[in-house]
Amino acid sequence: MGNEIAAVEMRDITKTFGTVLANDKVNLDIYRGEILALLGENGSGKTTLMNMLAGIYFPDSGQIRIDGKDVVIRSPKEAYDLGVGMIHQHFKLVDVLTAAENIVLGLKEKGRLNIDAVAKRVRNICEAYGFEVDPYQKIYDMSVSQKQTVEIVKVLYRGADILILDEPTAVLTPQETDKLFAVLRNMKADGKAIVIITHKLHEVLDVSDRVAVLRKGQYVGSLVTKNTSAQEMTNMMVGHTVTLNIDRPAPVDPKPRIQVQGLTVRSSDGILKLEDVSFTAMSGEILGVAGISGSGQKELLEAIAGLQSVESGSITYVDDAGNREELTGKDPLKIAALGVTLSFVPEDRLGMGLVGSMDLTDNMMLRSFRRGRSVFTDRKSPKTLAEHVVQELEVDTPGVSTPVRRLSGDNVQKVLVGREISSAPTVLLTAYAVRGLDINSSYTIYDLLNKQKAKGVAVVYVGEDLDVLLELCDRILVLCGGKVSGIVDGSSATKHQLGLLMTRLGGEDAHE
Repeated sequence: MGNEIAAVEMRDITKTFGTVLANDKVNLDIYRGEILALLGENGSGKTTLMNMLAGIYFPDSGQIRIDGKDVVIRSPKEAYDLGVGMIHQHFKLVDVLTAAENIVLGLKEKGRLNIDAVAKRVRNICEAYGFEVDPYQKIYDMSVSQKQTVEIVKVLYRGADILILDEPTAVLTPQETDKLFAVLRNMKADGKAIVIITHKLHEVLDVSDRVAVLRKGQYVGSLVTKNTSAQEMTNMMVGHTVTLNIDRPAPVDPKPRIQVQGLTVRSSDGILKLEDVSFTAMSGEILGVAGISGSGQKELLEAIAGLQSVESGSITYVDDAGNREELTGKDPLKIAALGVTLSFVPEDRLGMGLVGSMDLTDNMMLRSFRRGRSVFTDRKSPKTLAEHVVQELEVDTPGVSTPVRRLSGDNVQKVLVGREISSAPTVLLTAYAVRGLDINSSYTIYDLLNKQKAKGVAVVYVGEDLDVLLELCDRILVLCGGKVSGIVDGSSATKHQLGLLMTRLGGEDAHE
């Protein structure tokens, strides 16, 4: 960046949590008038590093300089005073307050609080950068992207000109992402320093000027975005070459396997989660499910798996001979008793999928203990299975007798996916199967799902990365507010089309 002084210089920053070395002597420069993408696999220390700049953590050693001056940042308030603000992945807003009230919350304004004056200043910030916020709108009435906008305006209102955004597009549609990027470019043009922590490489290429890469807590270098590629960035993050192609073999002899008709589901407190949902999942096919977070994806999979009560509608299993079994109203044990081998990888890994206090072998046994007729439970085959999963999916564990809760999130996910696939299902339901996994592990899972598809399994894949859904899935079911807004062909659909359907803006246009 020439001879200009960096807005932020982080020198030899080290942070440990117990025995875990999160950041190891990291050096990083951040400049005004640029968008820096901070990349790295899960556990590489990206968020920890930025949390220290934002005053949430305090480094064990090292020095931070802002505009060439040594600073000590002990709290988010001190970070704000130095012009640093962080927009977290999980928003910190009070639902019952308005946007303006949230933006000014905790600030000492001169004299009595004049909410109209606050609203006027909020509107000025919005006009300057292209935001759309109604200062008087309650948070509980807002979409996810509107809430994120409030968080960004809150940081700007407090005077921040160094902004950190953690996974800013994780829950946005493509259209909302485009709007956000337009705003970030306006802020860059105004001389702000912007850091985005993300794992979506196509977005990095779209919006950033420079890329800094962390690997296993260490800084491994930076790249000028216009001179790099997704492949080069991936290789730098992982430390070796990774193939970035997701195969989509054509379905072989697809037949109806799960038929859902008019499915309506309410939560325990009476809130409508799914309304009149109908579709067919075919054998030998991967059916993707897309939608903004909370559109009914979780309830849909749980209803099919027998874990969610159904208000109306039917879920029918069809075997290879065309025999039909009604699954509605049956719990997982009754479904299994029908001879239906249905595997489910839930979103809540340790709450629903695995028992944290039990080791890997015992967690494998949860799937198989009912098969034996002996009074003694067979530990040999679950142990062999555990060892196979550890080897096949490269689970990082001291051994199969390690309690699952001691594993990192990505290793817990590998154990769960491995166990469910090993039961040779005819239907495989997966909710966010690669969430929290590094790039290497994600591609291993995609390969496993394709192998299941080749065996004639009906795979239902709920995902949040639209690029992956479009590359991996044969068809994609889009949910919006608990209703089916469209079912599209994975090979011909576009992200723009999915985005319109996710917000039900599509109408006829979305089915072109």
